[in-house]
Amino acid sequence: MENVMDVFQKGQVVKICAPMVRYSKLAFRSLVRKYDCDLCFTPMIVAADFMRSNKARDSEFTTSQADRPLIVQFAAKDSQTLADAACIVSPFSDGVDLNCGCPQRWAMADGYGACLINKPELVRDMVRQVRNQVENPNFSVSIKIRIHRDIRLTVDLCQKAEAAGVSWVTVHGRTADERHQPVHYNAIKTIKDSLSVPVVANGDIKNLKDVESTRQLTGIDGVMAARGLLANPAMFAGYEDTPLECVWDWVDIALEHGTPFTCFHHHLMYMMEKITSQQEKKVFNALSSTSAVLDYLNETYGSAREIV
Repeated sequence: MENVMDVFQKGQVVKICAPMVRYSKLAFRSLVRKYDCDLCFTPMIVAADFMRSNKARDSEFTTSQADRPLIVQFAAKDSQTLADAACIVSPFSDGVDLNCGCPQRWAMADGYGACLINKPELVRDMVRQVRNQVENPNFSVSIKIRIHRDIRLTVDLCQKAEAAGVSWVTVHGRTADERHQPVHYNAIKTIKDSLSVPVVANGDIKNLKDVESTRQLTGIDGVMAARGLLANPAMFAGYEDTPLECVWDWVDIALEHGTPFTCFHHHLMYMMEKITSQQEKKVFNALSSTSAVLDYLNETYGSAREIV
């Protein structure tokens, strides 16, 4: 089995599916892997809940033999809890990632997510504990961060993590209070130039042109997409919009995995956003059962099922 760091050694920009609450689950990961996605993340899992409950573990973490290479992302705020969770998932995945970027109010209020970028010593200790306690030397330990207004603080955080043994760093090129503002590519480049481990850029990756322009602007080793992949899971394979083949692949995969209707339907709503008219969207978005969705797709696209 290829390990994560081997993926970074190939000399090409590594294409990564971001951790997305509700959306980057096994079925969707299986879909994007068919379309040139090199590496996938689970949704963010709160490590303390994961450790506390078998039920939480079963519902939050599902995988398969084909679901590799896979990174499990945890929200954590103490070293031992993160290390314990990493030890549990290490036989079934290729690395863990510490979420230091989630800007949601609940996460930051609880000491998780983006507030960790202001606690570089804690981040360093969490990386070190995972590195020391997971026995597999090829298991990666990464962090996903947002940036500070003063980029020197971000560089300090990343260098402390690197000294503790971090394998790679993903940088969302916005501060914790920025949402739709332009990505700060100069900040990502500064971080890349300050580290010897791989750096991945996150934010506003919508198509292959964005992948290339981000590489040219920053020199990064990989890109991570969230909304861009939701809208077009075949994006990394070079498609401008979701091809019909990909829509049908999602139907097959989702039915095979027993994906709940709401999730199944929401993914299709995202995927078909650009390829349907306003009226078609209105009709499709109002459908309320799997059979109704299948009937609609067959009636609208059935004869074109094999067309790429």
